[in-house]
Formats: sequence, structure tokens, C-alpha cells
Amino acid sequence: MRGVVFDGERVRVVDDLEVRDPGPGEVGVAISAAGLCHSDLSVVDGTIPFPVPVVLGHEGAGVVEAVGEGVTHVRPGDHVALSTLANCGACADCDRGRPTMCRSAIGRPGRPFARDGRPLYQFACNSAFAERTVVKAVQAVRIPKDIPLPSAALIGCAVVTGVGAALNRARVDRGDSVLVIGTGGIGLNVLQGARIAGALRIVAVDANPDKEAVARRFGATDFLTSTEGVRDVLPTGADHAFECVGRVELIRQAVDLLDRHGQAVLLGVPPATAEASFRVSSMYLDKSILGCRYGSSRPQRDIALYADLYREGRLLLDELVTATYPVEDFEKAAQDAREGRVARGVLTF
Repeated sequence: MRGVVFDGERVRVVDDLEVRDPGPGEVGVAISAAGLCHSDLSVVDGTIPFPVPVVLGHEGAGVVEAVGEGVTHVRPGDHVALSTLANCGACADCDRGRPTMCRSAIGRPGRPFARDGRPLYQFACNSAFAERTVVKAVQAVRIPKDIPLPSAALIGCAVVTGVGAALNRARVDRGDSVLVIGTGGIGLNVLQGARIAGALRIVAVDANPDKEAVARRFGATDFLTSTEGVRDVLPTGADHAFECVGRVELIRQAVDLLDRHGQAVLLGVPPATAEASFRVSSMYLDKSILGCRYGSSRPQRDIALYADLYREGRLLLDELVTATYPVEDFEKAAQDAREGRVARGVLTF
């Protein structure tokens, strides 16, 4: 079968990939579509260290082909969106409703794939850039069949991360002011998360002026090409500032642009050794800097919720898919993503 493999030096689309059958508590899924996220590219450029060789992809949707022993919530033929969280469901963090903190879901990549008899790692417990994959049952969330699978694919990362950051981590409230730095796939979903939450002023910042129209479509009330004008729009600062680019100087700007009791939420991914600075005295007005993993989501709840919001017309998905590519055109999709020509490109099988 076809898949996108990174061997530590280059990325190749291969056609001789194999994947094992699902075991107990697992689900085999035929991938229909998978979004190309900057996290996939960050593995390739070394920003995210990951063992190789690895099958890339982590934002996918498809059709259940087979289920392992003990799996009852999905069955063959169901449409599913895939989560990256292979959480155990039994530890203290899972029991508290914090599956993103489950240690079983972090840093323990499996190797269900093989090529020429050699095992390959699975990226983010998912590897959606393959015609078929195997995931833990908890990662497969059933969705209505009337949701287009290229759109549904984006729920599993961009939407749960961005919308979840606004609703779950920051808990944006009615009347709040929100600053979003960076309007790629994650930033656009922070914008619509803030809109859904009822924020009154939502300021989007992106160096590319061509992104203004889509930012306003997703919820921005104001659009700027740099943070220099934010104080003109929000004189006292923002209640919530989201950094969605992954640059330490923008993290500092997000912190500096907070109002009293404001919180900066970090979503962009800088290099693993990057350090950011801030003025400590500025924090004594009850300001906070918050990390956020995967939108602080509970995928079985949140993915189903976002699917319902989409069907009600309150959450945008189709507008995120600005280009589709057959998997063989991975390099073009990657280049378009690197150069910011697409909000989210989707690979199809």
C-alpha cells in the first residue's frame, strides 16, 4: 500500500508499505483523507525530534475496516475521525478528564508498519499518511456519514487544537477580547473557537495581508499585519493572547499585549531547545502563560461535539480545506504549506 515515509534524510511516497491487523482494543482504518499539518513538516526539518524511519501524518479520517477484540463503539463501515491521543483511560490523569496528560499517550511510539521486513515507527500514534493504519480504539471517533471526509480529517488536529485551546484551555467567555497571532490552520480555529465562545473583540495578526478575508470569515473582528497596532484596537490589552506561529519573539509579544488578569496561550512549536523571556514584574497583575497540548481536549467528547457544530453551521470545516492533493503530490503539498499558500492542504487516497 501507499504511504509517506521519512527515513531521517528525505521523504518518499512508497507503495510497498505494510501494516499489521488490529489487535485487542485496536481499530484498522482505511484512510480517505489526511490534513498536512506543520507538525509533520517539523519532524522532517528536525524541530520535533522523532525516531525514524517513520510513517508521517496525524490528522486523518476514513472508514473502519476491522476491529480488534473488545472494541464495541465502532464497527466496520463506520466513518471515523482519528485522534492522536492513545491514552490509557485508566490512569489518574485520564480519570480526571485530562487524557492529553496521560503518560501512555506521550513518547511511546509503536511500530505497526513494515517495509521490506523492517519495522517503521508510527507518528503521533496515528500515521494518517498511509492508505491504512491501526490505532487504539479510543482514537477512533465515529462521525456522521454526511460529513465530507476531507473536511472531517481536520477535526482530529487543527480543530481540536485551535477550538479546544479557546474553549477548554483559555475558557474564553462572552464579551472577552482575544488576540490571535498567526492565522494558519491552528490560528483560524482559535478564531472560530473565540467566536463560538462569544468573544466581543477578536484581533487576528498575520504578516500576510491576503489572509484577512479568511480570518474575518472565521471570526476575526479586526485584522493587522503586525502586533504594533494591537494597542490601538485593544488599548488595555487582550484578555487572551494565542501564539500560533512558534517564534519566541512572538511569544514575548503575546505576553506583553495582555490586559490585567490576561493569559497567553502557547500553541506554536519552536525548536525543542528554544527559550523565551518576559518581564517578571509584568506578571504580578494576575497574568498567566499557559502551555496547551492538543487543545486540552477529550477527543471522544470534543470531536463528536465539533462534528455536530459543523452540521449546525456554527463551525467551519469546508473552508479550511483550501487545496487537495493526491498522496503522490506530497512534495507540492509540503511546499505550499511551508510558503503559506494554503490554510490546510489535504492529501487524498
